[in-house]
Amino acid sequence: MVDVADRSPGLAGNYVRALLPARAGRPELPRTVLGADAVRVDPGRFAAHARLCGFPLRDEIPLSFVHLLAFPLQVQLLVRERFPFRVLGLVHLRQEFEQTRPLRAEEPLDLRVRATALRAHAKGTVVDLVATAAPHGSEVVWTGRSSYLARGRRFPGREAPELEPLPVPDGPGQRWTVPAGTGRAFAAVSGDVNPIHLSAATAKLFGFPRALAHGMWTASRSLAALGAAPAGPSRFRVEFRKPLLLPATVEHVVAAAPDGNGWSTAVRSRDGSRLHLVGRAD
Repeated sequence: MVDVADRSPGLAGNYVRALLPARAGRPELPRTVLGADAVRVDPGRFAAHARLCGFPLRDEIPLSFVHLLAFPLQVQLLVRERFPFRVLGLVHLRQEFEQTRPLRAEEPLDLRVRATALRAHAKGTVVDLVATAAPHGSEVVWTGRSSYLARGRRFPGREAPELEPLPVPDGPGQRWTVPAGTGRAFAAVSGDVNPIHLSAATAKLFGFPRALAHGMWTASRSLAALGAAPAGPSRFRVEFRKPLLLPATVEHVVAAAPDGNGWSTAVRSRDGSRLHLVGRAD
């Protein structure tokens, strides 16, 4: 069943519902596909995202910004169907973006989100949320796949084969200073007001000593550092490793991919002992 709303849902109410306990019993995925048609980019939000993540303010929408447009539908799907996992406990493991051409800020978009690929994992259960974006009334141009881990929730079945890890680039990196308020700033732009990102006090409620940077901020900042996206098809994949506690000073490393096609990226601590993100752009 495809359920299409007149507009993309708000996040605040859905985050309140995310505090409810997960549905008991054997994990099952909802069959509903949630959607919103003719969603328009808010110019102020678009410009704020560009400033915060380091993108030049152009007409083309960055790959990662489209994810923010679809994210409210992801959260609504997780809470509306009484998903088998508690939303605020999910760990974002991996993110993939792919598009056939850049989307433009003036294009109204038809968005769809569905859940798929429920599978066992050594630490619990993983589910993928797949989002698509198409110019209104046209074919899909952009696809995003978000892989989330529910720790401790066991899925009765065989574990899926682990994806081959992305290569970690080596060499000197560009230093980033990440202020303590980065989580709050990105929450204001993205709508992702998960308490672990907002302050040390709220992060401690979930077992973290300080607030964490959003994984999608780190991914977006890494993508922006690579420069303008190709005019044609492009793809960006990231693996989220260790949390990035705020404030922080980190290094961003970029190197040619081992196969010579595209770029490998990484965000690591200054001494190289902690790896926060590994990426691949092609």
